[in-house]
Amino acid sequence: MGRTPTFRLAGRAALTGVAALALAAAGFTAAPAQAQPDDAAHPAASANHPYRHGAVPLRGHQAAPNATSANNLNYGGGAGSPSIGVTTGPEHVYLVFWGSQWGSSGTDTNGNTTLSGDAKGMAPRLQQLFKGIGAGSELWSGVMTQYCEGVAAGSQTCPGNSAHVAYPTGGALAGVWVDTSAAAPASATGNQIGAEAVKASGHFGNTTAAANRNDQYVVVSPTGTTPDGFNTASGNFCAWHDYTGDTTLTGGAVSSPYGELAFTNLPYVTDAGSGCGQSFVNAGTAGTLDGVTIVEGHEYAETITDQNPAGGWTDSSGAENGDKCAWVSSGQGASANVGFTTGSFAMQSTWANDFNSGAGGCEMSHPIVGGTTGNTVTVTNPGAQTGTTGKAVSLQIAATDSASGQTLTYTASGLPAGLSISASGLISGTPTTAGTASVTVTAKDATGASGSAAFGWTVTSTGGGGLTNGGFETGTLSGWASTGSAAASSAAKHTGGYGAMLGSTGPTTTSTASQTFTAPTGSSKVAFWYDVTCPDTVTYDWATATLKDNTTNTTATVLAKTCTSGLGWKSASGTVTPGHSYTLTLTNVDDNYPGDPTYTYYDDVTVS
Repeated sequence: MGRTPTFRLAGRAALTGVAALALAAAGFTAAPAQAQPDDAAHPAASANHPYRHGAVPLRGHQAAPNATSANNLNYGGGAGSPSIGVTTGPEHVYLVFWGSQWGSSGTDTNGNTTLSGDAKGMAPRLQQLFKGIGAGSELWSGVMTQYCEGVAAGSQTCPGNSAHVAYPTGGALAGVWVDTSAAAPASATGNQIGAEAVKASGHFGNTTAAANRNDQYVVVSPTGTTPDGFNTASGNFCAWHDYTGDTTLTGGAVSSPYGELAFTNLPYVTDAGSGCGQSFVNAGTAGTLDGVTIVEGHEYAETITDQNPAGGWTDSSGAENGDKCAWVSSGQGASANVGFTTGSFAMQSTWANDFNSGAGGCEMSHPIVGGTTGNTVTVTNPGAQTGTTGKAVSLQIAATDSASGQTLTYTASGLPAGLSISASGLISGTPTTAGTASVTVTAKDATGASGSAAFGWTVTSTGGGGLTNGGFETGTLSGWASTGSAAASSAAKHTGGYGAMLGSTGPTTTSTASQTFTAPTGSSKVAFWYDVTCPDTVTYDWATATLKDNTTNTTATVLAKTCTSGLGWKSASGTVTPGHSYTLTLTNVDDNYPGDPTYTYYDDVTVS
């Protein structure tokens, strides 16, 4: 819900074993006007829909409201600058995994980004969900298309020529970013969450208000954090959505040079267990991520029908289309497994004003309003890609269109540095930087229909620019001089298959890996990634790195003495001058004291 959060189940046993609902290929399955959610708090928001305001106590089991238009959603007249009510163009969902706590990235067989700090697998599950929403003419999204903007405030119906909520043809996922540049706050404010959405907007190149008109940024916080008080006594919610221009956010409105942005505060939902829907539909381990897809599906549906709350569609109490059908556990409109082209997902129904001759009710599917689904564009996923710095790439992306005679135009986000895509779908260039990228390729036809495919692309270092084996992908320390306990290890990888491990899980002394190289023309820095495990203090144990300029006989400290644990991978860099000879020394210091061994992983050493 927008600024009034999705409220969590509290003190109730999660219901399991709800029968799956098969969506019909045409038509819809309607639910009558439903009760408010079992044992769930319900917002009592004022007309201006203030952020997390007016939550009433848990209501217990409520009787269904009378099926009259008084229960229906009303158009709020738009909000923000410019005034926006609903998402009227193809929906673009950007998933932002915020914080170094997410750990290192990988790629699964579906091309989804996986994260070492994501024990429950929220990240790939969300990616599969949004790849499926809007694909294969699914009709769960059809419920939302009945709503529009550009009608009088208070309207409960939309004429056929109004600007309706768009159908997300080809899939809603537009990009994935793992922002491990710093740790996510332990309990971020609303302003901080919105600021991360603004940062993501810049990362994805959406640098104008027009570019962000139909975008939403889902800021996913890591496990163990409590963004805006989630899973605490002060935060009785599972997630919420808002926009950056809201002055009632904790911390105030968010400054954005890219126009006002719609964003979602999505905590690590499984931290709340059954309180936020775990096993609400499926029993046992099959239901571990039920709450993740139910809650985020709820927020997505509310964002596109109330993009700048409460300028879109809410009822007289301030409830949005997801709120009115949340946590329905039995009967028509109950949460159930919904089949998308990318899998089966636990989802909730959403409110439809046009059900029951305009009396309203909860629906799990609905014909698409404003016409048929139109053309379907399907991009063939090439699967996870690998490459090395300095080695040219040529990858032709393929796609099909359900309509004959259409010319497809291709775009891509998240490509590794040095690569680009042509309008005809050829990805080419030479990677310049080692690392793992989350790539989304979109093909669009002249009618506006589009489809997307998301996949990972890992670039390892050849050590080019004078460095040898900078990514340790030989599985050895070839090219490096070492002392103490030093070896290439698959456990030490940041990207690729190997990294360097200095030190040991047992007591050691000082261990180093060093290499002398000449900085090539056009280079300006040497950079690397490191991950320290130091249960002692910096007085006794530490990781450090130095860069000696052999030409000028000066030495710079690239990584100051560092003793931390559990913070995951960090990057460090130093400045180089082309033509100068340098010696980079990576070091791990352990005082050889039993019980608190220190070791450091190093990987992806590059000169660029």
